[in-house]
Amino acid sequence: MGQQTKTSATHESAFLKACRREPVPHTPVWFMRQAGRSLPEYLKVREGIPMLDSCMMPELVAEITMQPVRRHKVDAAIYFSDIVVPLKAIGIDLDIKPGVGPVIADPIRTRADLARLRDLTPEDVGYVTEAIGLLTAELGATPLIGFAGAPFTLASYLVEGGPSRNHEHTKALMYGDPQLWADLLDRLAEITGAFLKVQIEAGASAVQLFDSWVGALAPSDYRRSVLPASVKVFEAVAPYGVPRIHFGVGTGELLGLMGEAGADVVGVDWRVPLDEAARRVGPGKALQGNLDPAVLFAPTATVEEKTQEVLDAAAGLEGHVFNLGHGVMPTMDPDALTRLVEYVHTSTER
Repeated sequence: MGQQTKTSATHESAFLKACRREPVPHTPVWFMRQAGRSLPEYLKVREGIPMLDSCMMPELVAEITMQPVRRHKVDAAIYFSDIVVPLKAIGIDLDIKPGVGPVIADPIRTRADLARLRDLTPEDVGYVTEAIGLLTAELGATPLIGFAGAPFTLASYLVEGGPSRNHEHTKALMYGDPQLWADLLDRLAEITGAFLKVQIEAGASAVQLFDSWVGALAPSDYRRSVLPASVKVFEAVAPYGVPRIHFGVGTGELLGLMGEAGADVVGVDWRVPLDEAARRVGPGKALQGNLDPAVLFAPTATVEEKTQEVLDAAAGLEGHVFNLGHGVMPTMDPDALTRLVEYVHTSTER
């Protein structure tokens, strides 16, 4: 069951305490996409290596995952990977094209196509187990967050064939053939659950499910067509007892439903203040978020002012993990992130 013992140093970390809604020495901070394009050291080690190849090189993955921990002194590391890695691992013909994103050679749109989505085994992703072993040895008391793409977002890539603005093929399938859609999401929930289990068993202290595109749906469609698959993923990893985080973009209208899916922590983007998000999610959950990433381009005084607004809105929460409302942008000044971590730590010290 991985390395989740009550006596482990990570168990007492501020990040895991906040996820469990326990008192913390300071508000913990980490950033989505903290390992990556904003860091010169990342660009240096990734030079000439395609994205998917880099995700399968354990020593490189460990180095990239560690970079923001060393530089920013964040309270958690997030495993460096991509949401399409498990799809690639089971043989889906895809590539991550620079400036575009994941592109699927042969989209999945018929019942016959479902057969291409076979079960994921630990042997398919041995490089993940190896990389996490390297990381937990180096991270010490700093927790490692494992992650995966949620079934809806993976289905969207598979059905559209790549990134989409309107999700027309995805919605046409969801509305037009609800049984095939349900079977597709159920299959992806099994693959996603298996991928998260590999990460937890290797030593991840928490997991985050990214439903990047689910904000494109109305609540009634989410409840009927997405919620069952997300529930299945969270139930698959529930026996491990590690905190489960659920995050999507543009999901203000879905926050209550996303909380129902079974996560312990609900991520909130910057569009909904955290006190209002807590009202929508309901009791019994910690919240994560939610500074607008674009604020980091403003002067330091402004960043601190806006950060304080987030902290003030979070003051009454049962548990709060500070994060951006979406990922770190490639052109962001890394020093601004380092200052932000220090500000949150200092101003929330108990």
